[in-house]
This record gives sequence, C-alpha cells and structure tokens, in this order.
Amino acid sequence: MGSRLFKPDSEESFTLSRSRVDNFLECPRCFYLTNKLGIARPSMFPFNLNNAVDELLKNEFDVYREKQEPHPLLIENKVNAIPYQHPDIEEWRESLRHGVKRFHEPTNLILRGGLDDVWIDTKTNQLIVVDYKATSKAGEVSLDADWQIGYKRQVEFYQWLLRGNSFDVSDTAYFVYCNGIKEGEFNDQLRFKTKLIPYKGNDSWVEPTLMELKAFLWKKNRQMLRNHVPIVDT
Repeated sequence: MGSRLFKPDSEESFTLSRSRVDNFLECPRCFYLTNKLGIARPSMFPFNLNNAVDELLKNEFDVYREKQEPHPLLIENKVNAIPYQHPDIEEWRESLRHGVKRFHEPTNLILRGGLDDVWIDTKTNQLIVVDYKATSKAGEVSLDADWQIGYKRQVEFYQWLLRGNSFDVSDTAYFVYCNGIKEGEFNDQLRFKTKLIPYKGNDSWVEPTLMELKAFLWKKNRQMLRNHVPIVDT
C-alpha cells in the first residue's frame, strides 16, 4: 500500500486519487500542503441527492448488466453498447478505497479513480467510460461551461487508468446527465429529464502532469511556502 504523505527519501510508491491530481491542476499549493505536509483542504458539503441519483442509476444499469442487454437510454440514442460485465466492476466503482489502479513507473506513483460505470461497444469491443451527473437547471444540460473542464478531465483520467490495465478503451466517453424538473407537484418524488452526452476524450495531458506533479512534491517546504508562516524544512 502506498504511503499517505509523500516522503522524498522513501522508495515506497505514493498513491494519489484522481481528485488529488485534479487538485494539483487547480491549486498546486493546496496539493502540496495536503500531500506533503498533511494539511487537508476544507471538506466540501456532501451532495447527498446527487449521490442518491448515482446509486439509483448504478442499480438500474446493473439490471441490464446482468441480462447483458442494452439499457433503453442506449437504444434511444442509437449507441451500440451494453453495460460491461467484469468481476472487478464493484471494486472499480469504489472511489474511497479502491477504484481502478495504475502504477506509473517513471514517477513511482500509484494512481486510482472510482468510475461510475463502464460499457462495452458491441461492434468494436472497446470499453466506454461512463460518468453520471445530476443537476437542476433551466434549459438543456451540456458540457459547454468553462468550469466543466473538470468533468472532461475526470473521464479522460479514467480512460488513462483503464488503458494502463491493458484494456482497449474508446476515445468517446458518455455522460448520463440527469436534470431535475421543477414544475408540477412534489408528491414525495423528484422527476428528471435524462440526456446522454458523448464526449471525445484526450488523455495526453495525464503523463506530463504526473511528471510535473512529482517534481513539485520534491520541492523543499521553505521554498514552497516562502512568504508564508516559516516552518522547518524536512
């Protein structure tokens, strides 16, 4: 098992989740404080309703995984795919402890990420990365907002992880995007309009990012935190 804090003199592999790699891209200093010094970022408010939608979608797609049949959403959108059946699928979806793992030898890092789902193209036999999203907004959902670059990097990172495990992975990922409907009565039910959004990923950013990230972790604490509260170098 990789160490929890990065130690430059250790030969042990250091484990990073997808979210921590994304943290490096968004705020390198925050990343350094968390992984080198153990100063965690403030926790985000839990998205319990979004998590509930995720679980319901997983349960629903698992029914078709067991039957090895296409989900109606795939038929409606003319996507030639079925949910992928694999003995490790539950482990792949366990983001907190497991996920898909890949060892990156040039940096001695173990990268991992818990994906929502994987489909398989019935014509090419390529795996398809799938991510579930839930929101409630006026108009159609899309991937056009600047802040959604994180969504795109997310599926690209999963593509990179699976490729590192010798899987043939399609460049095209899909977002199952559920948009909450605000009209009508509640009656103890939330209604959604679900849209399937394809996205052609490019994971070429991952390798150089990992090299940059590792070099960043090697910086001395005083060099990194100059102009901040003085601390003793380690």
